[in-house]
Amino acid sequence: MGYNRNALSSEFPVSTVRTVSDTKRSFYNLHTRPINSIYRRVVDELMVEMHLLSVNADFSYDPIYALGVVTAFDRFMQGYRPEEDLTSIFSALCQSLQAEPHQYRQDAEQLKSEAAAFTSGDFLAKVRQLSEGEGSHLMGTLRSIAENPKYKYSRLSAIGLYTLLETIDADLVKDEKRRNEALQTLSEALKLSPDKAQKDLELYRGNLEKITQARIVLDDILKADRKKKEERAKAKDALATPPSSSEAS
Repeated sequence: MGYNRNALSSEFPVSTVRTVSDTKRSFYNLHTRPINSIYRRVVDELMVEMHLLSVNADFSYDPIYALGVVTAFDRFMQGYRPEEDLTSIFSALCQSLQAEPHQYRQDAEQLKSEAAAFTSGDFLAKVRQLSEGEGSHLMGTLRSIAENPKYKYSRLSAIGLYTLLETIDADLVKDEKRRNEALQTLSEALKLSPDKAQKDLELYRGNLEKITQARIVLDDILKADRKKKEERAKAKDALATPPSSSEAS
């Protein structure tokens, strides 16, 4: 895979476990432009979460985790300006953890592409039969999680699973009963805690709503600020422009 949790940069001895400070310093060396207000906390929290997973002995990269990282970044950073900085921020985030941003994007898109071909009924039916060895990349990825007794569950993995369901059937995830039933089926098949996954996803959905509201407030502030600047500029121009001869008479 593109991620090697033991592949430390030459800046750090192989025997040394990197600290959060090491990762943050690497990130801000890679992305040198300032990060806007409400988004700075999003980036820092995601960076710390990914860092703590990367130094955990039981953690290993997988495409579900990649899909969770990509989705969380894209959703929480939606509306960021300047938009062209997003690629640099995501690349720096991955590279600060010795990971390949292209690998994350590629794996996430492949899973979503496969998921889009399913109906929710067909997908959940195949999930219940993971042990039978269905050969698609998506099902193989899910099976590898189910068969790993040391699989390191994370909030980002839960977001990856949620994104699969959302890709397959957007209406399903909007319906609490159907959403919880689907998460229960997935969790049982993958030998994960359904209660933990549901709590993490409730928090994720709530945080998305909060940042959406924060963006609306920020947009209103910026619009009001632009309007004031325009009014001040017009007033300044009016003072600087001498009256015409007809006006003077």
